[in-house]
Amino acid sequence: MQSTVLVIGFVYPEPNSSAAGTRMLQLIEAFQSQDYQITFATTCKKSDNAFDLESIGVTVVEIELNHSSFDVFIKELNPAIVLFDRFMTEEQFGWRVSEQCPDALKILDTEDLHFLRKGRQKAFNSNQKMDATFFTNDTAKREIASIYRSDLSLVISETEMGILTDTFKIDPAILCYLPFMIPSENCIPRSDCKPYSERRDFVSLGNFLHPPNLDVVRYLKKDIWPKIKKELPVAKLHIYGAYDTPNIKEMHNEKEGFLLHGFVENAFEVLNSAKVLLAPLRFGAGLKGKLTQAMQTGTPCAMSSVAAEGMFGSMKPNGVIEDTADAFIARTVATYSNATEWEGFQQQGFSVLKNRFEKAEHQTRFLNRVKALQSNLNTHRAQNFIGQMLSHHQMQSTKYMARWIEAKNSTP
Repeated sequence: MQSTVLVIGFVYPEPNSSAAGTRMLQLIEAFQSQDYQITFATTCKKSDNAFDLESIGVTVVEIELNHSSFDVFIKELNPAIVLFDRFMTEEQFGWRVSEQCPDALKILDTEDLHFLRKGRQKAFNSNQKMDATFFTNDTAKREIASIYRSDLSLVISETEMGILTDTFKIDPAILCYLPFMIPSENCIPRSDCKPYSERRDFVSLGNFLHPPNLDVVRYLKKDIWPKIKKELPVAKLHIYGAYDTPNIKEMHNEKEGFLLHGFVENAFEVLNSAKVLLAPLRFGAGLKGKLTQAMQTGTPCAMSSVAAEGMFGSMKPNGVIEDTADAFIARTVATYSNATEWEGFQQQGFSVLKNRFEKAEHQTRFLNRVKALQSNLNTHRAQNFIGQMLSHHQMQSTKYMARWIEAKNSTP
């Protein structure tokens, strides 16, 4: 009989809208490679951009918050593994999983460290230098508690691994570094990868529900693009992203060459036509899927240190990294205008993909960790006393709050 992995999704995966959607499909594929049956359950409604999970053999189930119907559902399903999509789902459903299926391996996919992104956003908005004091926000207390309550937490960036182990002293035994897992055939130049001579213009990608991407468009509009346009009068900037708002659409200006296109079905197509991807993010966390997409199409990147974080390790980047507007503009214009430098960055992108993100190594290491934990789960949990303690208190507080809400909702 097939073992089951239950994925509790914060949202439906949207691989064409966000890196989080791509990440979720990579995790599902990893489990399917071991012949697990996958059930995806979520409280979220399906959007028009959602991936059709059933087309790849995944069972999809709608669940309710604060409702005992989930207890019946998971007890009958009896999964071997439960994967929580971000800490918020572990908060809501983790105690129910522990109560109904105590032997299920509980894995948290952090996606990125939410407390890090929020801390950086707060520092940016208050015009202060980011330091460790911005880590200790309320989100950090919730997210790190969720990490401790889980048997294993997946961390997408080496930088974030360092923050968790060095700043918060979390035992690496409950953490697993797992970046994007890109198939080997996508880590080498595609046959249709366009050369420098056949490309033009700049491109920017980003889901506008994500605050760092919203800030990037405003930053490009006000401080970056007018000066690039002055140096390269024929060039245009094409901006793509799901969930654009009227305020975003108002920035569209044909005369300025600042073009808002909305959602794009095929990011690879627009990247393959562009000379440079612009990613001057001023806050954020995790890995940026737009950068790996650009590398796969041989498109050099102009990025901030926040955008580049965790991408390159000790390797050279596939483009320029600058944090001040003037330096960013100067080096971006130089890259756009210099075919030799551009081609060097293109080749470096493929080297980064092959050496840092090729699927086989990361997927094997992750699945081996899963197998080892399953065979030694009780001992593993016994060595995580903080997790036991937090689970105990969460079971009391969250459990009774949830049942109070359920009782209140059922009252006529």
